[in-house]
Amino acid sequence: MLKLLSLISRNLILAIPVTMVLGFVFGLAVPSAWLKNLIIPLTFLMVYPMMVSLKLAKVLEGGDGKAQLLSQLINFGIIPFVAFAIGRYFFPEQPYYAMGLLLAALLPTSGMTISWTGFAGGNLGAAVKMTVLGLILGSLATPFYVQWLMGAEIPVDLLAVFRQIVVIVFLPMIAGHLTQTYLVKKHGQKAFQSEWAPRFPPFSTLGVLGIVFVAIALKANDLVARPAELLNLILPLLALYGINYALSTLVARLMLPRGDAIALVYGTVMRNLSIALALAMNAFGSAGSSDAALVITLAYIIQVQSAAWYVKLTDRLFGKKVG
Repeated sequence: MLKLLSLISRNLILAIPVTMVLGFVFGLAVPSAWLKNLIIPLTFLMVYPMMVSLKLAKVLEGGDGKAQLLSQLINFGIIPFVAFAIGRYFFPEQPYYAMGLLLAALLPTSGMTISWTGFAGGNLGAAVKMTVLGLILGSLATPFYVQWLMGAEIPVDLLAVFRQIVVIVFLPMIAGHLTQTYLVKKHGQKAFQSEWAPRFPPFSTLGVLGIVFVAIALKANDLVARPAELLNLILPLLALYGINYALSTLVARLMLPRGDAIALVYGTVMRNLSIALALAMNAFGSAGSSDAALVITLAYIIQVQSAAWYVKLTDRLFGKKVG
């Protein structure tokens, strides 16, 4: 089982599109609304294995303040305005499409920020802090940005966002720390580092692929119902993610060491599309909701696939991990 998961982890570029196709077919063939109940446990499965090898004390240490500051400057000082400009250019008469693009850009970081940082050998402690800060700041800033840029006000349930932070970050962190403490106590630090710690990260792959499957299955019927519009939406999303990757990579290479650099990229490019989708579905009338939600659904496809490709490019961009 572990060997199979490790093989899949090394070939996510292939595994992810296969999973998307399976989710799409499943969503068309079978009622899939019940899959929403799997999002939380799959997210936990995605993050917890990465947390087992994380030294919790390092999360509270300094040393990555520069990376934290740069990530939030990119997340809230640049990318929302890039998304707004792209939306105005591509959708001058379709404000709800532009709204979906803006919502996707306003809510940075998710459990995938931590997972992809782990897959790429980045600084997990920095990624955890970026995830917490990004979700809190994003939830607070979104209504103001939307009102300012789009002329509409979207209420954000801060308590729900905090609950998600607890589920996505703190519960897996605590569970991982307890697991690590138990294994170190039973087998010793050396055996834990060499034998046990490497066994956990491949299980995150199951969570990643599960989230991809569920996200596509839930929106399969919407994607089929509006095939002609998909091409019009893909280009602005590619532009948004392309600019985000290019900017974050440039800043990371110029200003940060390898581990923090990787965390910065995934802490600024990965978006909390689940929260964005929930806001889109509840903030407007039925027509506006479906338009905004469709943009965010397509962002799932680009985000996950691009993240997998970026893992393959990490060593070339930032050098190989030492030690």
